[in-house]
Amino acid sequence: MKGLARLFGGSALFRRPTVPEGYRVYAIGDIHGRDDLLEELLAAIEADCCRRSPAKLVLVFLGDLIDRGASSKDVVERLRTYRPAGARIVFLAGNHEEVLLRIIDGETRLVPDWLRFGGAECLRSYGADPEPLRKMAPEQAIGVIRSAIPAAHVEFLRSFDDTFRAGDYLFVHAGIRPGIPLAEQAPSDLRWIREPFLTDGAEHGFLVVHGHTIREGVDERVNRIGIDTGAYRYGILTAVALEGTDRWFLQANADQANFMDLSGNRANSSALDAVSSQSG
Repeated sequence: MKGLARLFGGSALFRRPTVPEGYRVYAIGDIHGRDDLLEELLAAIEADCCRRSPAKLVLVFLGDLIDRGASSKDVVERLRTYRPAGARIVFLAGNHEEVLLRIIDGETRLVPDWLRFGGAECLRSYGADPEPLRKMAPEQAIGVIRSAIPAAHVEFLRSFDDTFRAGDYLFVHAGIRPGIPLAEQAPSDLRWIREPFLTDGAEHGFLVVHGHTIREGVDERVNRIGIDTGAYRYGILTAVALEGTDRWFLQANADQANFMDLSGNRANSSALDAVSSQSG
């Protein structure tokens, strides 16, 4: 996994946060093996682009593509081969990608916890039965995992960055350690942190867009936006869209009858829609 990627990173926020002129950025939250929701959200993003004026597109996936849901293999293959015309695609590493890669690299002690926290579903999606692994010697279990997951998928997961900067926005899987310069942030914090990041109200010099911590709705604060809306738990996968100082949200919802807007009101609609829009 790599470090920081950047697109015209700005300075500290003395104005409404913005992305570089001429760009439109979509950031997608934790997918966790829900290929059905991913397919619908990508279609919603494509439709959203068609409704708007042309722009240079950037799609940022905030990590945790795998585990928990039933279709990790399909998610990885879809995104590994995803080539939308004219778009830049950025993949960020989540803690679930980190753990799987550490297991593949031989960290036997991680196998039991990985199976318990979504790895069993991931392995099953690759056609391997996870149940015998619980009784195997860890070294043998790692051999099964290595055999099940194609080398192309492992190589793809290893290519992920840790952060991406676009103007006044920083994209990261989990968050940052408050008070630490970005260049000095530990990868473990970028992929795993909750506190003190979630309750810290200080300005960071950029607005952090992150996943990792599940909320029933978008968690929008003055210094951060959390968009892990529980794809595997609640059946809702969220993207935030940014252009200039504008900000809006798209969701794929497993409830096909309606969508939930951010004021909490139910409305008859398709499962995919822009659920909120605002100026940043």
